Amino acid sequence: MNFRYKVMCSAIATIIMASSARAQDPHFSQFFVSPLTLNPAYTGKFNGSYRFSGNYKKQWPTLNNAFTTSTAALDFPILTNKIPEHDTWGIGVLAVNDQSGNKILNNTFYSISTAYAKSLDEDGLHQITIGFQATYANKRLDIRRADFEDELTALGFTGITQEAFGSNLFSINYADVNTGFMYSLSTDGDNSFYIGTSVYHINRPRQSFNGGDFLLDTRSTIHGGAYLPVGQYKSFHGSIIHQSQGAAKETILGGSFAMNVNYDNENPLEVYAGAWYRLGDALMPYLGLEINRFRFGFSYDINTSSLRTASASRGGAELSIIYINALKDPLKRKVNCPKF
Repeated sequence: MNFRYKVMCSAIATIIMASSARAQDPHFSQFFVSPLTLNPAYTGKFNGSYRFSGNYKKQWPTLNNAFTTSTAALDFPILTNKIPEHDTWGIGVLAVNDQSGNKILNNTFYSISTAYAKSLDEDGLHQITIGFQATYANKRLDIRRADFEDELTALGFTGITQEAFGSNLFSINYADVNTGFMYSLSTDGDNSFYIGTSVYHINRPRQSFNGGDFLLDTRSTIHGGAYLPVGQYKSFHGSIIHQSQGAAKETILGGSFAMNVNYDNENPLEVYAGAWYRLGDALMPYLGLEINRFRFGFSYDINTSSLRTASASRGGAELSIIYINALKDPLKRKVNCPKF
């Protein structure tokens, strides 16, 4: 029996039958361009009338399409003429799809979030933001896509046997609550520094395909970063994140330089190049392009951990896109915010 099928068979049995199993949230190497999966406090915190963001990641493709994750999000400020000039109130919606084990396990999440950023000074250079997010989740386990040892014959795999599980399909639904906080500052109106924290699954929803009492672990995150102009047409973007969920922990840090190659600060054509590193796990080179208020990003995880033998050092590719629609009057309201 092929090793990957042994692993998949064992994983499925664990998911269904073992209440001690622990699930982890999907995560992105380009966390810095996935604002609403990182911290609800990012909702509406940008310079523009609305923001669209999307991410796609295919992780460990050599391990039978182990994880494929995609997101789409839209957020925008509201009541801009009703609240103080340097405050921001945002609303956003988010959809996430996460597939594991060649689509055997399929997770879908729909979220709505809101955040309010309060200026601490008359120029809006110091701000605190608090955000909340509510999620509806569906988890679906499709045993028909799995292959098991007792199906293997001289003619190949004969098809799924239901005797071990009693059914081919399992599905659960639950509601979830997340929150986040962020402090941001600028020393001159051009640079930006920020630090934030978020907690997901505050209510610890019950998850079990067999009626058990397994509660989803909370995910706690601390993150920070900086945007620094370097001369007239160059800038540096750096960020760091540490998050934990149950026994799983990860720390990622790195940065990229951006070059305004058309020397136009009103409508820049910027090229990004840099790298992030997930401690003890993977190096992640990053390339980006910003044009006409679109920013496209590509990164690739190069495994440096013991998993590199099984994955052939192929951690997986990740794509990102962000579009921020311009304000009609860009000088009227300038938000002190991280630049994605």
